[in-house]
Amino acid sequence: MAAIADAKAKIEARAAERFAREQADYEAKLAARAQRAATTGRNPGGKPPKAPEPGPRPEDQINLTDEESRIMPVAGGGFEQCYNAQALVDNETMLVLAPQVTQATNDKQQVVPMLERVQALPTGLNQPEQLLADTGYCSADNVAACEQAGIEPLIALKRDHHHPHWAERFREPDELPDNPTPVERMTHRLKTADGRAAYALRKQRVEPVFGIIKSVMGFRQFLTRGLDNVQGEWTLVCLAWNLKRMAVLRLN
Repeated sequence: MAAIADAKAKIEARAAERFAREQADYEAKLAARAQRAATTGRNPGGKPPKAPEPGPRPEDQINLTDEESRIMPVAGGGFEQCYNAQALVDNETMLVLAPQVTQATNDKQQVVPMLERVQALPTGLNQPEQLLADTGYCSADNVAACEQAGIEPLIALKRDHHHPHWAERFREPDELPDNPTPVERMTHRLKTADGRAAYALRKQRVEPVFGIIKSVMGFRQFLTRGLDNVQGEWTLVCLAWNLKRMAVLRLN
């Protein structure tokens, strides 16, 4: 009974943290809709955001083997007890500059912590020109945070079709409206030829790092428990990747 009461208290604490995050997102969405309404002079289309509900949910669980892990969806369908491994990769060398492990399923909350980590790196490594990220990282707050850090964000707004019409590859976007928002500026850049070419490098430089770590180095699951231990394990894996990559770079 004591173990059950302890687990219940931890589930309630997690639910309170989740509600605080969802409430902040909800208020940000309301503010964005209000800003669009003030700019355009008409109410935004679509349904207004739904307010989050406080308290635990029926599907909330806690793992008694590793309570710091979380249930997350996995590729191919289904759910597993997981951590979310992140890596900030240099676009030129493919070296990992900042490894990070989180308990969050959603990647939207990881941009600001990664910006803080890269800015803490030694001079010469702490001010990249661009940040390339897939649609899982896209939010108005993340785009604004990149611009405030002096970094040009190129974050996908949605998944693109694999085989667009040939004319779309050469079409330039219309001019930006007056006083564009950070998201509008980024959307415009992503539609330009230079923006498309820059973003295309993400799947050529970042995705292979994860693919080689999994398929060539054979690292597909964490062997330790607890967030701190898993963070250390992931850091060692990324160090091993960097040594492997630097051996290749020396030959060039």
